[in-house]
Amino acid sequence: MSAAHALPFLKETMILLTTAGIIVPLLQRLRIGPVLSYLLVGMLVGPFGLILLSAPGGRLDYVSITSTKEVAELAELGVVFLLFMIGLELSPRRLWSLRHQVLGLGFMQVLVSASVITLIAQAFGNSLSNALLLGACLSLSSTAIVMQILSERRLVATPMGRSSFAILLFQDLAVVPILVLVGVLTGDADGGVAAALGLALGKALLVIALISVLGYLFLRPLFRLASNAIGAEAFLAVALLSAVGTAAATGMAGLSMSLGAFLAGLLLAESEYSHAIETYLAPFKGLLLGLFFISVGMGLDIRQVWQVLPMVSASVIGLITIKAVIVYLLQRAFGMSQPEAMESGVLLGQAGEFGFVIVGMALTAGLLQADVAQFMLIVIGLSMMITPMLAALASKLAQRLSQRGDIKAHDVSAINHDLSGHVIIISFGRVGQLLARVLDSEQVPWLAIDSNASRVETARARHQPVHYGNALNVDMLRHLHPAQAQALVLALDEADVTAQVLKLIRAHWPALPVYVRARDVPHVTQLRTLGATDVVPDALESGLQLAGRVLSGLGVPDDDVGQRLSLIRHDLLGS
Repeated sequence: MSAAHALPFLKETMILLTTAGIIVPLLQRLRIGPVLSYLLVGMLVGPFGLILLSAPGGRLDYVSITSTKEVAELAELGVVFLLFMIGLELSPRRLWSLRHQVLGLGFMQVLVSASVITLIAQAFGNSLSNALLLGACLSLSSTAIVMQILSERRLVATPMGRSSFAILLFQDLAVVPILVLVGVLTGDADGGVAAALGLALGKALLVIALISVLGYLFLRPLFRLASNAIGAEAFLAVALLSAVGTAAATGMAGLSMSLGAFLAGLLLAESEYSHAIETYLAPFKGLLLGLFFISVGMGLDIRQVWQVLPMVSASVIGLITIKAVIVYLLQRAFGMSQPEAMESGVLLGQAGEFGFVIVGMALTAGLLQADVAQFMLIVIGLSMMITPMLAALASKLAQRLSQRGDIKAHDVSAINHDLSGHVIIISFGRVGQLLARVLDSEQVPWLAIDSNASRVETARARHQPVHYGNALNVDMLRHLHPAQAQALVLALDEADVTAQVLKLIRAHWPALPVYVRARDVPHVTQLRTLGATDVVPDALESGLQLAGRVLSGLGVPDDDVGQRLSLIRHDLLGS
C-alpha cells in the first residue's frame, strides 16, 4: 500500500490497539496499573522516546508517533466519553445531593489551592499576572486520571469517591473563569474583569440550560427511534452523537467539552436506555482514554527532565504536597475520616490536563517565556505520571491508618448530612456484605452500620461506607438519614434485636420501606405484624434452593421445580 493511499492515523491506531490488547495486560501481570502502563508506552513511542535511538527513516519509526498534536486532539475524546459515562452513573437527584460538596468543598479547594500556589510563584520571582495564571491552572487536577483510578478500584460510590468527584466537577466549572482570566491578562477581554467574568458565566449558564432543555426534549425520542431500528448501528450512532454533540456544543461556547458530555450523560441517567448506552460506549471510553494517557506520556522529553531534574523533582513534590495537604484539611473540615481524607488529597494532588491548554495559551500570548512554559509542562506531565503509584501507596497507608485508628473515626457522626436516595444496611455480616455487592453492581448508593468493631475496620480498609454504631439508638439512626433513604434492610442475626429495631424504625419513620432477614418461618409473622415491608427467612430460602437443585438433578423440568417451590413457599409464608 502506497503512502498516498494509506489510512490516516493507521500507525497510531496500530500502536494503540497493540498497547491496549497486548502490552497493558502483560504489564498488569507485573502489577502495573493500566494508567501507568499507557503513560510509560507514551514515553517510549513518542517523539522523545525510542525514535531518538535510530537514524531518521529507521525501523523504530514504525513503532513511534511524531504527530503529537493530532493524537492529543483525538485523545480529548477519551475524557469526553469518561465524563459522559460518569453522568450516566449519576442522576439529577444524586447530583443534587452533592450540591454542598460541589459548591462548598470544590470551591474552597480551587480558591485555597490557587491562592497558595500564586503566592509561592510570586516568591520565586514571577510577576503577579504569571503567578495568578500558574496558580489558577495548577489548582486543577486530572479528571481523567483520578476518575479512572477510582473506577478501577470501585471507589466511585464511596464517600471518598463522591467527594473527590464533587471537587473535580467544580474544577470543570472553574474552567470558565480561568479562561476569562487568561483573556484579561492577554488584554483580549473588554470592559474589565468583572464584566468579562459576568458575561462568560452568563453564557455558560445559558448554554447549560439550553443543553438541559433540548436534551430533555429530544434525547429520549432519538433513542426510542434508534432502538426500534433493525440492528444496533442506529442506537450506537445516537449514543456517540449524544456524547460528542453536547461536548462540541459546550466547546464552541468556550466551556469544557467534558462538562457538556457530563450533562448529556446526566440527562440519560434515569432513562430506560442508560444501561444499553453504557454497554455500547464502554469500549470506546477505554480505548480513547488509553490514547489520552499515551499522549500525556508522549509530551515528556526525558532529556529536558534530566537537565533540570533537581528543580523539577522539587516542584512536582511541592505541588502534590501543597494540594494534598489543602484537600486533606478541607475534607476533614467537611467531616471525612482521616484515612479517606489523606487518600483523597493524594489522588487530587497532581496538575490536570487543562494545565497543558492554559500554559500553551499563555506561551502563545507571550505571557510566559518559552523556558518557563516548558518547565511547567514537564511539572504538569510528571505530576500526572506518578499519580497512579502515589495512589497505590496512599491506599495502603489509608488501610493502616484505618486499622490503627480509633473506632470512633468511623462512627455515624462522619456521615454526609446531604446523603439521600441510599439504602441503609443494618449489620454488615455475610448477608449485608452480599447485599452491598449487589447494590454496588447496580450503582445504588448505600451505607451500613455494625456494632462489631473488627468487622467495621475490615470493611473500611476496603473503602466501604460502613460505620460503627448501635441500631437500637434512635439518635444514631437519625444520622443515617432514613427520611431520605430509598429503603432499609435489617440483616441482624438476633431475632429479638431485629424486632426491637423494627419497632423503633416504624415508630419514627413509618413510610420507610423495610426489608427484613428472618432466621426461620415462625419469625416471619411477628415481623410482618410489626410493619416489615417484606421478610425473607434464611432457613426456608436456603432449604428451597437446595431442594430445587436436588429435583433438577433428578431430572424434574425446571418449570415444574419452580412451580413446586413457589407452592411450598406460599403454604409456609402465606404470600
